[in-house]
Amino acid sequence: MISDKLAVELVPHRAEWAEMARSESVRLKEALGDLLIAVHHIGSTAIPGIMAKPIIDLIPVVTDIEALDSAAPKLEALGYEYCGEFGIAGRRYCRLTDPVTGRRTFQLHCYRPDAAEFPRHLAFRNYLCAHPALAKEYEAEKIRAARLHPDDVIAYNGAKNDWIKRAEREALAWWPTRG
Repeated sequence: MISDKLAVELVPHRAEWAEMARSESVRLKEALGDLLIAVHHIGSTAIPGIMAKPIIDLIPVVTDIEALDSAAPKLEALGYEYCGEFGIAGRRYCRLTDPVTGRRTFQLHCYRPDAAEFPRHLAFRNYLCAHPALAKEYEAEKIRAARLHPDDVIAYNGAKNDWIKRAEREALAWWPTRG
């Protein structure tokens, strides 16, 4: 099992992240077929102009979460570690680590389209993309959290959690007006 105590590495935004997300979406569709409805690129790598950990977060939206459990070997054949709910009910989490470098490259947060946790990810991403000044505030918060916890991504995430929760509330209030 891969350790969750990872160092925090923030790098400038890379244009290739969008293409990497698209390419990985194709691999997922080939592996999961009709079980897969859509794949959304989320997280900081999906927000242009801000620093991010060079790990691409994707939300594969599936027709049936239990059927995804049965299809876990298909994701494992792509190199993913299938972690199950991993602390969030209704989600399935998977991670892909480059076997050569040992660096995590992709994280999947799989949901059904009606999952309660699903909309907040898209709302947050779209809200920050629509508000570049707020995205830069988020970048500053990420840098602050990374300085506090350079060797512990869990503590880093905790240090920016209050900022994210506030922005998520704003994003969810804004989101229905954009639909």
